[in-house]
Amino acid sequence: MKLTKKIATKVHSRLPLLLTVAAILTLNTVPAFAQAFNSTELKVGISNTLAVIMMFGFVLGIAAVIAGGFAIRRGDVDQGKISIIGGAIIAAAPAVIFAFYKIFGIDANSSVGIGNF
Repeated sequence: MKLTKKIATKVHSRLPLLLTVAAILTLNTVPAFAQAFNSTELKVGISNTLAVIMMFGFVLGIAAVIAGGFAIRRGDVDQGKISIIGGAIIAAAPAVIFAFYKIFGIDANSSVGIGNF
């Protein structure tokens, strides 16, 4: 019982200090939330990230197609065909998704696309 009273006394004595620190931190972070949000910068960032992912996917898909060709050459025809089909799907996926965006007319206000390289 005495231990509980000691802890309560310590917490109670430090409470004004903790509240003051919390208030200062809160009041200093409020202006950060009032910053202007620019959706164009966000779209450019997402578009650039997608471009990098698409480039890695394209390279990975081409490597899978080449590996499938080597598997067929070794005599493992079934594994080779599966690898070639999978590689083609991986390599063509960004182009197919971008085509769907164009077809449905949602490419103007989206972050899909890799821009001009």
